[in-house]
Parts: sequence; structure tokens; C-alpha cells
Amino acid sequence: MNGLSLFKRASRAFDDYPSLAKLIVVCTVSGGGYVAYADANSSNGAHAVAPPVPEIRKKKVVVIGTGWAGTSFLKKLNNPSYDVQVISPRNYFAFTPLLPSVTCGTVEARSIVEPIRSIVRKKSVSVSYCEAECFKIDAENKKVYCRPNPDSSMNGKEEFAVDYDYLVIAMGARPNTFNTPGVVEHCNFLKEVEDAQRIRRSVIDSFEKASLPTLSDEERKRILHFVVVGGGPTGVEFAAELHDFVNDDLVKLYPAAKDFVQITILEAADHILNMFDKRITDFAEKKFHRDGIDVKLGSMVVKVSDKEISTKVRGNGGEITAIPYGMVVWSTGIGTHPVIRSFMQQIGQTNRRALATDEWLRVEGCNSIYALGDCATINQRKVMEDIAAIFKKADKDNSGTLTVKEFQEVIDDICERYPQVELYLKNKKMRDIADLLKMAKGDVAKEAIELNIEEFKKALSEVDSQMKNLPATAQVAAQQGTYLANCFNRMEEAEKNPEGPIRFREEGRHRFRPFRYKHLGQFAPLGGEQTAAQLPGDWVSIGHSSQWLWYSVYASKLVSWRTRALVITDWTRRSVFGRDSSRI
Repeated sequence: MNGLSLFKRASRAFDDYPSLAKLIVVCTVSGGGYVAYADANSSNGAHAVAPPVPEIRKKKVVVIGTGWAGTSFLKKLNNPSYDVQVISPRNYFAFTPLLPSVTCGTVEARSIVEPIRSIVRKKSVSVSYCEAECFKIDAENKKVYCRPNPDSSMNGKEEFAVDYDYLVIAMGARPNTFNTPGVVEHCNFLKEVEDAQRIRRSVIDSFEKASLPTLSDEERKRILHFVVVGGGPTGVEFAAELHDFVNDDLVKLYPAAKDFVQITILEAADHILNMFDKRITDFAEKKFHRDGIDVKLGSMVVKVSDKEISTKVRGNGGEITAIPYGMVVWSTGIGTHPVIRSFMQQIGQTNRRALATDEWLRVEGCNSIYALGDCATINQRKVMEDIAAIFKKADKDNSGTLTVKEFQEVIDDICERYPQVELYLKNKKMRDIADLLKMAKGDVAKEAIELNIEEFKKALSEVDSQMKNLPATAQVAAQQGTYLANCFNRMEEAEKNPEGPIRFREEGRHRFRPFRYKHLGQFAPLGGEQTAAQLPGDWVSIGHSSQWLWYSVYASKLVSWRTRALVITDWTRRSVFGRDSSRI
């Protein structure tokens, strides 16, 4: 009875105080013993269940586009704290510098493309791809509105929205038609792989049509007249590729057509390749003249019909000339994508060719949206806009004057924030900033130079004249994608330890260094195994040696070993067997 009473009291104690550590109960039954052990505080026991760890939400990054800028960003992004969603109607990356080679069968289309899923599948970052096109960007609600690829069976009817924390716009641009009548209806463009394949079929069709016995010589001449509008790198390279295709391969298969073929380049400016060194421009024009390619300079296209292209030659009294043609390739630069134009109106960036960003590639007025590649342009801040803030930051003793020593202490930050300063010093052949300040002060020893605010403004008044927009090239887009990915990789670290230049209008430093484009040179294949190369340091090379340099550089820049192998195989096949003239 006493044992039962003791058991009840012990049981009641554990009910009232469950935090008691241990309980041992010994019961004697028929001469045997039974020991029971229990842990009252299960959190300290061997079978304790750990509390659930709260899941850290990853920042959602939406990337629109799989061109040079978007793909470079995806390849270099390696911070696993992001959840990346890629949206593009094109599920592959295309090596666009080789598109002119695809038009004539020098390289096959499959050799210059790499599936975007293959590029990102082995990354440590969570990346998903959606084959769709973005038709609207809602910056206020951080959403992008998309619809399936128009080529899919869904016909673009199932629209959907995607939320984002950060948006990377890298959707490229459209061909610029300058609203010329008939261009969209009758001309071929050369921006996508499908364009190159369409041109290739059209060239073969032209030769097949010209071989029909029912045509007159005049009609054959029209059908075999290939017109290239635009004397930039793409137009010039296509004309050179087409010339080689015709003379190396097609005239052997269509001998009767040889005397009817004509290639014409229409260029509104005074020279073709006007972004290259004059030595290259002169060589290209002379070579094309020797090859029989007709280069018409100062010719502006005003209308295109199904059989004629109308041009107005500058200095010819406004007279319009109609030129019969069989095929036209339009390559006159880039224009604004309709989605970008709509977005610019939404954020107040009207009357612009492309989205304006700051030097960190952020869209002006949108802190969580970045734009890079052909769809954007960097709006470099002018020195004269911040001249008073720069003077105040450099004048540490608040004397109202600035010495050479004080200015030299901030010159590195100034040159990093305003690259036009360094460019101006280089173009004026000044050794250092002291020479610039001395020019404003006059004949005074460098050590004795002291400038007030007005004299400081005078010294830097011409610096902003060196500002130039970056060219819309694959090289620029690729470097921007790499730069932005590196910024995203170090975002958290840079928040704690900023690495950029001084904020002249505020306190502290910028998180990152501004984007700086490093020009690595440019090539212009001119046909006949000859290429013009313009490399940094004003180094120009023209000829067969530059062609091999072009081969090696382009092969190394291809996105994968698969595409490298395929392109090199295509080049080898072409040199041995010639180009394929089948219409596939």
C-alpha cells in the first residue's frame, strides 16, 4: 500500500514537473526485476528531433535573351544564391560572326549553334530555360509577361507572367529599315541563323531559275544580280563570301550563268568599312574593284519593289535610279526592338535608339533592372555635371583652391569614374594631370599651381568631348555579360566592402568599378583567303596571314569543343571538296 502511494506521488510529481531529467522505476514481479528508464526532457535525449531550419529564399534573376550578352552572363555566373530563369524564343546560342559563312555553305548552320541547356546544365547555379518571347516588362510590379514561341503548336495563345528580383535584359535589336518602303516585304536580313539559311536557298534558287531555257538574257541578268545594302562588316563579308562561292563553285556547276552574275554593294557613306582604319578601307575598295564587285558609294535606297531597288545618289541633283535585282540583302545597322521601345516609354526614356543605362549597366531609374548588348547604351556621366562636387571632394583643407598634390590624391578615382579624362590626356599627349592643370594656369611651376573653381572648370572644360558610344558588336556584348556576372557573384561581399571609385556627390564608395570596354581588335574577311585585321596599338594587317589569324581567333571564341570541331571540319571539307550547292 505504501509502495502504491509512493508510485502515485512520483507519478504526480513528473506530471507537474515534466522537466525533471531522468526517471528510473524498479518493479519486482515474482522474484524477478524489471528496470524502466526514461528521459523526461526529450530535447536532451538521444532521439531528439532537430528544429526545422528556415529555408533561405534565393533571389530570382530573370534573363531575357540568349545572344552574346545573355549567354556570357549565364556562363560566368557562379553564385548559387540565385535562382535563374532564362526566357528566349531561341533555345540556342549562335556564333553570329560566322553567319556570312553559313549563307554560302562555307560553314554549316549546326556548326555555329550550341543549345542553351547544354551551356548551363553543369553549373552550380540553379538555371531553368523557357522557350518563349517576352512581350511586356512591368517594372513597377517586377514582372515580365511572356507567350510561347510563335513557331510552337500553341501559337502564342497561352500567356504567362514571371516574377523577378533582378531582371537582365539582353534581347538584342532588330534590323534598321529606316522605314524604307518595301524593305520588310522584299529584302533578306542577316541577323539570325534562319536568315542565313534563307539566303543560301535564295542564292541557289536564283541560279536554278536563271538556267531555265525559257528566260531571256535580260531576265537572267536581273535574276543573277545580287545587291547588298550597307557597306559595314556584315555586308562586306557577305559580298566577299558570295563572290568566292560563285567563282569557286557555282560557275563550275552553272557555266552558262557566269557572264550574267553581278554583285553590287550600295553604301550611303563615302566609304565602306568606315569604322576601320583608312588603310583597310582603301584596300577593300580596290580589291572589290579588281574582283568585279560594284561598290556604289553615296547611294541611299529610297524604295524596294519586287524586281527593282530605287536609289538616290548624293550630289546627283536628287535623281532617283531604278536598279533591277534578283536578291537583296539588307545590312544597314540595328533598330529598336518593339518590346524595348514600349518599355522605354513606360520609364520615360523616349526618343532614344536604345535603353539608357549607367556605367554599372543598370537601367536609369530602375535599380533592379540591367540591360546589356545591342538593346542598351551606356549613358556616361559628364565631368562638367559633377565639377563642383569633384572640386569639393579634392579640396580637403577647404581652402577654396586646389593644388596638384590634392588633385593627384583623387585622380585615380576620377579616371575610373570618368574614363574620358584619361582618354583626353592620352589624345593630348599629356604625361600626367599636372600638365592639364598647368595649361589652365599658364606658365607656372607645377609645384606652385593652385586653381580656384573657375580655373578648375576651364582646365576640364574640353574633357567631355572625348565621350563616345560603344559600338553595337558581339565583343562589347560579351564583355558586358561577363562584367555583370562578376558583379552578381560578388554582390554580398561588395555591399560590405565596396571596391568602386569615390562617390563624389555622396559619401563612401560605389560597390563596383564601372564597366570598361577593352577593344581586342576587329576583322574584315575580304574573300580570296584574305582578311583585314585591325588590332590594338594601331596595328593593321591585310592578307593571307591575317586570314589564318582570323581562323584561329574565331575557332578559339566558339562556345564549346563541339562547335570548334564542327567548324574546323567544315573549313577542311570546303578546302577539299568545295561548298555544297544543294538546296536543302
